Amino acid sequence: MEGDECNFPPDSSDDHSLRGSVASSATLSRAQDVLVYLFGESAVHLTIEGLGSVTVQELGRSVREALHVPESAQDAFAFWLCSPLLELQLKARHQPYKLCRQWHDLLYRFTDASEEDISQDEPCLQYRRSVFYPKSKELQIQDEGVLRLLYEEARGNILTGRYPCDPEHWTSLGALSLALDEGTGLDSQQFATTIREKKLSSYLPAHVTMGSGGLFSTLRGKSSRQVGLEQNLLEEYRKISTSAGSSPEPTQLIHQYLNTCHTLPYYGCAFFFGEIDKPAQGILQRGKRKVVNIGICLEGVYVMDVKEKHVLLGLRFSELSWDHSYPEEEGDSHILWLEFDGDEDGTPVNKLLKIYSKQAELMSGFIEFCVELKSASEGGAAAETDGEVGSSQQPAGQEERSKNGRGGRRGMLHRQGSVVCSRVHSLNTISYVDTGKEIKRLKPKRAASFFARQMSAPSYSAVQVTGSLEHG
Repeated sequence: MEGDECNFPPDSSDDHSLRGSVASSATLSRAQDVLVYLFGESAVHLTIEGLGSVTVQELGRSVREALHVPESAQDAFAFWLCSPLLELQLKARHQPYKLCRQWHDLLYRFTDASEEDISQDEPCLQYRRSVFYPKSKELQIQDEGVLRLLYEEARGNILTGRYPCDPEHWTSLGALSLALDEGTGLDSQQFATTIREKKLSSYLPAHVTMGSGGLFSTLRGKSSRQVGLEQNLLEEYRKISTSAGSSPEPTQLIHQYLNTCHTLPYYGCAFFFGEIDKPAQGILQRGKRKVVNIGICLEGVYVMDVKEKHVLLGLRFSELSWDHSYPEEEGDSHILWLEFDGDEDGTPVNKLLKIYSKQAELMSGFIEFCVELKSASEGGAAAETDGEVGSSQQPAGQEERSKNGRGGRRGMLHRQGSVVCSRVHSLNTISYVDTGKEIKRLKPKRAASFFARQMSAPSYSAVQVTGSLEHG
């Protein structure tokens, strides 16, 4: 999230210690040690004078100099304050030391963490990819050091499952990582030795390799699943060796890795935490919620199942409307509302998804900022396109929706099987129709009453797959 999208609480006390990667000191005018972490296991060590008032802009000059980041790529990165509970992308005017002192206040405001967890949480200062850096510019970067920074971050997000992807993607990405680490000249025996020493989880997502090793696997030999994963990885590695030659340039392999990641629509997102209602599966199953990650970037909004590692709903800004609401009573939740077009038994409907999160206000403001930024960057191209489209082709209500920043004509979603694609059928949404006179909520139709089914002979009909089904 962008730090500017919230009103940070005032720095109300002077007795907080500076936590995480920035060392505390009673005399901040002296030179102080600062650790700025990078993705992976490395960090930049700096000595800063006047730490209490140093800004991100000033700190950035020192970090870019230490990492030899060229001026042409300086916008690719930003400073973040991160912990397991909250992630903040900072702006140039922010002062990291002061934000660290307010960290516990921020956690109370924007998370549901317990008092004990909050008291033990410490942020670290990270230098990583900016949410607002376009992928098109990233493709133009040739500096190996900058590409390495972007690669390590992308790799970390793939391996932890933050970027869900299909088997063909994570196998290809794992093979590219292996080629970058070990070169492209490994034979089968050397490949097996490398995998045994570094573990399969160094190249494939943790949720994929989980269960394919461990003590019991060691005692009884490799599982068939692990053998299959290793074989697929070896085949992809051999393809790279054949196509790239014996000694390809690292920048070539990194570009391939990043290009593959760019096919994932949520690449480069800022991530937020939330919950959604689970579909009711009976009287005893009502009221339960599913934990989700919400990714927001310049392209759209993506709701992902934390446990299953797949996308539940992906919407470009042109496909959605949104808003947020505050708790009306004690115990209520902050809610981010996402509205999109759907289909209910052949009837076009509007669907509403409720996302419960203390970060709802942040997400709403972040979406609005991304929409405005994207509109500004594409203003010239959009004007030319709009000039070629006749007014009779514009859907009713598009102009009105565009005025309030809630997107234009929303496209229908289509059901697909990839983990990258939406699963609207698995969401508990509110469906309604705007008739022009009233907004009428639609309730899901029941096939038949339970009692009626007991009195009639059973009959079954095949499910007909039609183009009108929602993407899910």
